[in-house]
Amino acid sequence: MDFNLSQYGIDVKEIHRNSSVPVLYEIGLRREKGTAISDTGALLVYSGEKTGRSPKDKRIVRHPDSENNIDWGEINIELDEHVFNINHERALDFLNTRDRLFVVDAFAGWDEKYRLKVRIICTRAYHALFMQNMLIMPTEEELKNFGEPDYVIFNGGGFPANRYTSKMTSKTSVDVNLEKKKIVILGTEYAGEMKKGIFSIMNYLMPLENVLPMHCSANVGEEGDVSVLFGLSGTGKTTLSADPKRKLIGDDEHCWTDDGIFNIEGGCYAKAIDLSAENEPDIFNAIRYGTVLENVVYDERTRKVDYSDTSITQNTRASYPINYIDNVQIPCIAGSANHVIFLTCDAFGVLPPVSQLTPEQASYHFISGYTAKVAGTEMGVTEPQATFSACFGAAFMMWHPNKYAELLAEKIKTHKAKAWLVNTGWTGGAYGVGSRIKLKYTRAIINAIQDGSFDNVDFVKDHEFGFQIPVSCPGVPSELLVPKNTWDDKEKYEEVKEKLIHLFRENFKAFESNVNPAIVEAGPKTIELV
Repeated sequence: MDFNLSQYGIDVKEIHRNSSVPVLYEIGLRREKGTAISDTGALLVYSGEKTGRSPKDKRIVRHPDSENNIDWGEINIELDEHVFNINHERALDFLNTRDRLFVVDAFAGWDEKYRLKVRIICTRAYHALFMQNMLIMPTEEELKNFGEPDYVIFNGGGFPANRYTSKMTSKTSVDVNLEKKKIVILGTEYAGEMKKGIFSIMNYLMPLENVLPMHCSANVGEEGDVSVLFGLSGTGKTTLSADPKRKLIGDDEHCWTDDGIFNIEGGCYAKAIDLSAENEPDIFNAIRYGTVLENVVYDERTRKVDYSDTSITQNTRASYPINYIDNVQIPCIAGSANHVIFLTCDAFGVLPPVSQLTPEQASYHFISGYTAKVAGTEMGVTEPQATFSACFGAAFMMWHPNKYAELLAEKIKTHKAKAWLVNTGWTGGAYGVGSRIKLKYTRAIINAIQDGSFDNVDFVKDHEFGFQIPVSCPGVPSELLVPKNTWDDKEKYEEVKEKLIHLFRENFKAFESNVNPAIVEAGPKTIELV
């Protein structure tokens, strides 16, 4: 029987469901402006005006069944059912004007106990190939018995939202309806909206089953020990999880159940800025036939990509199936985490390269989600800028951050995991004075965490932050491990440290009333409070 979408009010006749890579290449090259093939065989595509996500345009339908679970505010912005229906109708009208549509029926979640059946309905071959890379593709038998999906994404991103519709603030709208189990996309052709829409759904559903969804990378060692690495953009999450001695479970989205860790995705979505074979060989070698390269600049004659050219966007990306990485764990499931690692790029130069956290301190730093970016190019901005993103992924968290933090603390205690804060940023002074911690030292620290080298070394306690700092680490000069020792101006160090503690405490005020007092107490103290 021919596949059709009539149950959704879509009567387009030409439907490409779970198409092969060659078919999607052919249609993309013939029909989608600017599409080309790179010199390594990747599909070069442009996402149009939007080259990144639009978090301020994401809306969630307020409904009695779910409204008390959602942390409403600037991240989870409410939408009423009527406006959702208007946008849904607008997307259907647009989809019905197309000559052909693409459908991807696939799974989110490698653990069959928790996986979702997801259907993507979209208008571009690029979007179909992207989601076939990012989801777990069914076998022919599984596709034959796929049945009705759990969630459907209606991607009408090539058509704008109506700005005069109530609650619309721009021509872009990404609307989630948990009760109708639908996501509607208008006004953006950036493929990452589909991927993160599914992650947001998992972030809502999993805590209902005592499962912790995590915005992190994960890998597993030869002995079966598992590491999860959290970190905001630029902290090294993807780079440090690609370790030739360990198998990659996934680079971005995972869940922690009573049984262990599973990857939500079937692929990787790596940043391509300044990509090189020397620094990130695993990712570089994954860019081949079947990979989608988004918004990169390339030589018109040779089709060779210039990864350093950010004239279109700094957010250039590569999407590829996870089995394009050589050393990978398939299926992408492993035991519970032994090592919970929070990566931060501290451009203030205050945090040590590595410190051990109690479960309560881990929850505090998890809720804080701290990193610091270097000074920008704006006039007068001369010092680092602190960034806090709850749970290292605030944009995707539907519950209050405390919900995820308590789940994390419970998992750490139950499975006797150790939690660590690793600074991949500056040492010997803040940005402009000190220097960036060498990648080889950070890798040595991660190795020491994973092989148990810190089990038999002495630690010193940081009086203000309260965490424990190891005084030696194989492969790392011991003088680097205690930050104050690396600063020439010790008084300046104390001054900058006091400022950073103040930033932590100010940020945490927004969470205190809903957070376990033991977690609040685990935060840093100003010098006079120690």
